[in-house]
Amino acid sequence: MTKSKFNIVYNGEIESGVHNWQSIGGSHYYWHPDWLHIAEDITGHKAVTSLDKDKNHNKDSVQAELTKHIEQK
Repeated sequence: MTKSKFNIVYNGEIESGVHNWQSIGGSHYYWHPDWLHIAEDITGHKAVTSLDKDKNHNKDSVQAELTKHIEQK
């Protein structure tokens, strides 16, 4: 994995499949496999990077995509 200018730390699965990361700046990022498409439908916004919801993601693949998303902001 390439070194990111945004350091995030994986805090683990906190409850019911919800995973949590925290940036060095204190921001929290939460992920659950069912959430992305729900948020997109409600807000009308689409993710900058896409996670295939049919793919079996693990914490490393989600962290890599989260890092890409943060760097594109």
